[in-house]
Amino acid sequence: MLKVNNLVKDYVIDSDTIRVLNGVSFDIKDGEILGIIGRSGGGKTTILRVLRGLEPFVSGSIELDGFVFAPQATHADIKQLQKMTAIHMQRNFGLWPGATYESVLRRLNVEHAGFEVLPDKSAPYYDELYEKSMEYLKLVNLDKKAEHSSAVLSGGEKQRLLIARQLAAKPNLLLLDEPATMTCPATKQEVLDAIKNAHNKLKLKTLVVSHLPEVHSYLADRVLWLEDGRIIEEGKPEEVLKKFIKKMKPAVPMPQPKSDKPIIKVTGLSKRYWLIRQGEVLDLDNINIEFKEGEITALIGPSGAGKTTLLHAMDGLVYPDEGEIEFRVDDEWIDISIYSFKRMEVRRITSIMYQEFALSPQSSIKHQLAYKLGVKGQNVIEESRKRAKELGISDKNLDELYRMTDMPEENSKDLLEKMGFTPSIFGVLFPSYPLTEVMNYATPIFKAVDLPLELLDVKPYQMSGGENVRAALSLALASKPKILLLDEPFGDLDPITLRDVANSLKNINKTFNTTIIFVSHHIDFIKEVAQRAILIDNGHIVMDGEPRKVCDEFVKASNARYLGCSPDYSA
Repeated sequence: MLKVNNLVKDYVIDSDTIRVLNGVSFDIKDGEILGIIGRSGGGKTTILRVLRGLEPFVSGSIELDGFVFAPQATHADIKQLQKMTAIHMQRNFGLWPGATYESVLRRLNVEHAGFEVLPDKSAPYYDELYEKSMEYLKLVNLDKKAEHSSAVLSGGEKQRLLIARQLAAKPNLLLLDEPATMTCPATKQEVLDAIKNAHNKLKLKTLVVSHLPEVHSYLADRVLWLEDGRIIEEGKPEEVLKKFIKKMKPAVPMPQPKSDKPIIKVTGLSKRYWLIRQGEVLDLDNINIEFKEGEITALIGPSGAGKTTLLHAMDGLVYPDEGEIEFRVDDEWIDISIYSFKRMEVRRITSIMYQEFALSPQSSIKHQLAYKLGVKGQNVIEESRKRAKELGISDKNLDELYRMTDMPEENSKDLLEKMGFTPSIFGVLFPSYPLTEVMNYATPIFKAVDLPLELLDVKPYQMSGGENVRAALSLALASKPKILLLDEPFGDLDPITLRDVANSLKNINKTFNTTIIFVSHHIDFIKEVAQRAILIDNGHIVMDGEPRKVCDEFVKASNARYLGCSPDYSA
């Protein structure tokens, strides 16, 4: 049994002390699944980190199957708690390189080697560990991808692999932070069923943090509602969840399209990835599609279907094997997949927000906006060309460096090194805007995303989870791009915060006529925000039309039973 008694936790950041858990008490019986729901930033993930021994706490106690863990815990106590628990954290896709089965095999081999290392194939226990690793992969429906590199798995597949690794640790307590986050309905169903199967087979005490009411309805025996570090409701899932979703704001009306004029044309687009052992595994095959100016379009489909590849091809981050991706700039069509003098302008008017977005924690929003405007501002291209010429950088290399400003830092690092540059080159070519000019850009954007201008002087850690998301959205919109691409950045938001984001996107579209193309697995969000939905499966466009019809067809094909377990919160 798990007993948590009067848990208090503070974070001290700079000179600020923030109380994130304030007298939290609960228990989990053997064989029980307890769910925790609440607003983003309410303390849910912190509870899991404390229970895992990753965070110290001020006062209170934790008792797990007779082992007592207190604030004065020794290093040995922490190791014991971590041995008795396993955790899957949201937005954590850290996996070992190599074949998928090897990630589980390493975890199983800890009992022999003392740490995660691949066992020698000549070891007498190798075959047994291999068979066990395949059993865990089968439990999460990944056995058919056992030989695939973990690096090429989709986001949903990586989550299932992480679950398999945690189960392989044979914990007393399983801690799951958004276990089915940002996965398609079919994959989410498989993950939830894997958790249920493991629970039924192993009788694991399980604590599930999720922002999705339907996940708790499907999995949990009881649900806690955590708000501002306090438990404000506890009871049967249906009773707690109905009270929770009543906190949602009304949905703003859907803006009406203003133009039938296309702004993006994708013609004959194909992209293939190859593995030595399996051959072709990921594929976009002869995609032909147009996107209208000012249109809000959702890309929907199973995990690994090609949605993100299509989005990144449109942003020029991935180059296709075949086909054209043309953007209309001042009534001239420019192919972003082929170098040209004007391609930088396509990149400038396009902004992307990633699945794993992150704000700089120690920099104010004002300074981050200044940097973004330095990269995407009105006269950036002309000025950067002058600086590049002085440095002896060719226009083609400048174009490639500009492409990297849209990449996550870890993706651009190797490319920079190959070109002989360090990250400091970005500051030289694209210096930040003067802070005095930031306010002029921020005012209309902050109004559209419903943020007070006072937050310009605030650092991300001082804001709520919902404010962080909308602040990140404001950065993507800082230069008023014509096209906004969103790669599932809102997948782990609670429905109350998600409604705020949905309203913000509709206000942005109405105010600036921004063309918005987003990848999402959140069915209700798509129905609420999109004017058009495109269903992609196995690299092909399967359906294109009215969002409700496309979503309903997708859900039907996905056999996502969990979606029928929640009260309606999409209205």
